[in-house]
Amino acid sequence: MVYLPPHFTETREDVLLAHIERYDFGTLVTHGNELIASQVPLLVEPRDGKLFLIGHLARPNPQCADLDGGDALVIFQGPHAYISPSWYGAGPAVPTWNYASVHAYGKASLISDRDWLSDLLRRLSERHEAREPVQWRMQDQPAAFLNGMLNGIVGFEIPVARLEGKFKLSQNRPAAERPRIIAALEARDDAESTGVARLMRERETD
Repeated sequence: MVYLPPHFTETREDVLLAHIERYDFGTLVTHGNELIASQVPLLVEPRDGKLFLIGHLARPNPQCADLDGGDALVIFQGPHAYISPSWYGAGPAVPTWNYASVHAYGKASLISDRDWLSDLLRRLSERHEAREPVQWRMQDQPAAFLNGMLNGIVGFEIPVARLEGKFKLSQNRPAAERPRIIAALEARDDAESTGVARLMRERETD
């Protein structure tokens, strides 16, 4: 579980799902004989009233052994940024870090069905190729090449039993200070800082 002070706890399912969709390159963590983590692109699939996370690993990855009915945690990390106490009003105060993260928990199962795997890879590639001016397509690749690639991977799915969201975005600071924090983040002009500023602005209008 993740430490969730009330100020920073996010429970709205639509917010949690939107975060997962936006930051879908998750960190998959399991604990069999030892802790193992892999970074994997994932798809979110609502099915039969449940939420499933689906993805694949390289067949030689030792984490595959943990995914045959074992507990899994997937961390979807959003933007994060250092917060300087110089941005506040009256002190004293200390530096901190703002960030947004969603943790998904469930028991994983392995899938070796080639049709399932082929469909997963097609869906993943179409999702991420959609932004490219010239799109790579699975169906245009040589069959022997695709067969070799499919032989090298194992699929998995995780029915999500619990979602936990932690959006630490200065909610514990006075409301009058938050616009200054947002402005300071935006002035940095880097993707992480502006991403945190965007999330903070959305919170101010909720």
